[in-house]
Amino acid sequence: MPQTPQDPVDQAAIDDAGEAVDDTAPAIDARPVDHRRLQVPESLSGGRFDAVLAEMLPEFSRSRLSAWIKSGDALLDGAQVRPRDPVRGGETVTVAVAREIETRAEPEDIPLSVLYEDAEVLVVDKPAGLVVHPGAGNHSGTLVNALLFRDPTLALLPRAGIVHRLDKDTSGAMVVARTLQAHTSLVAQLSARDVHRQYLAVVVGALVSGGTANAPIDRHPRDRLKMGVRDDGREAVTHYRLRERFRAHTALECRLETGRTHQIRVHMAHLRHAILGDPLYGGPLKLPKAASEELVATLRGFRRQALHAETLEFAHPTTGEPVRCSAPVPADMLALMAALRADGALHAQATRRR
Repeated sequence: MPQTPQDPVDQAAIDDAGEAVDDTAPAIDARPVDHRRLQVPESLSGGRFDAVLAEMLPEFSRSRLSAWIKSGDALLDGAQVRPRDPVRGGETVTVAVAREIETRAEPEDIPLSVLYEDAEVLVVDKPAGLVVHPGAGNHSGTLVNALLFRDPTLALLPRAGIVHRLDKDTSGAMVVARTLQAHTSLVAQLSARDVHRQYLAVVVGALVSGGTANAPIDRHPRDRLKMGVRDDGREAVTHYRLRERFRAHTALECRLETGRTHQIRVHMAHLRHAILGDPLYGGPLKLPKAASEELVATLRGFRRQALHAETLEFAHPTTGEPVRCSAPVPADMLALMAALRADGALHAQATRRR
C-alpha cells in the first residue's frame, strides 16, 4: 500500500513546524481594538509587570501579553516599560487588545458530530478520513473549514481553537476552544498532562497483558513522513490494557500520558504489535492461519489504522468542573471486531471437534 502523508496526531502544545496554511482569504473581518483600563491591585505589589498582567488578564497567554508590553500596546501609568520591571500597586494599566484574524481558511458546510458544546468549548467526534488542518494538498474539506462555518469567530483564535490533533484516518473525540481564555486553559492542561485521553486500538498479535510503553519519540532519521523511537527523542509514555483478546489480534485501551506525533502508532509498532491497518507503521497485511472467508474479506477491506479516540476528559476552562465525552466506536471498527470475534469462535469450535 503506498505511503501518504499523515495529518500530525495529538500534541500537548501544537507546534508550527512544517504546516502550510491557506492564507489567501480571511474567514471574517478583524474585530476593532478593545482598549482596556485596569488598576494594579496592591496585593500584586513588587511583581514583574508581565506576571502581574497575566494575573489581571488570564484569558491571554503570557507570550501574547509580553509581546504587547514590548510593542507598547500595554502601558503602565501611560509609559512603556519592560516585561520584567516591577509594579508598586495602584498604577493604571492600559491595554490595546487587537483581536486580529489568526486562522485564515474558507468556511465550508461540512457536517460535524458534536459531543459537547457551550460558550467556551466544543467537543467533536472527528470521522476517519477528515484532515484536521488545511495544508499542502488539503486547502479545503478539513475540520478547520467545518469549524469556521459553524462558528466564524473561531478565526480569531490560533488554529481555529484546535489545541490537539488526530491523524486523518484516526477517528474520535477532539476538543476545540471557543475563547482565548479557554484556549489558554486547555493548552496549559495538555502541557501539564491533566487531560485524560483514552483510545481504542486493535493491534496485530494476541497480547497476554497490558503494560506501559515508555520510549522517546522524534522524527525518523531517514523517512520524514514517519516518527520513530529514538534515544535522543522527546519523552513519550503510553499506558495500555487489554479490552478483548482475539485469536491473532488484541483490542487495547490506550491512555496517553504525553502527546507526541503518532505516539500510539509508533509505540505499538515498537512493541511489535502494530495497529491493524496502519499504512505507515504496520507493514503488509498478515492474515491469521485458517482465517474465515468473512475475516479475510474484512481485513482486506479495512483501509485505515484501527485507532479511535474514545474518551476525552478535561477541566472546564471557566468552571473547573470535569467535562467527560465519549465518542461511539465507529461502524467499521465494530464490524472489524465482530469479524475477529466470529473467527475466534469458529476456530474454537473446530478445535473442540478434533
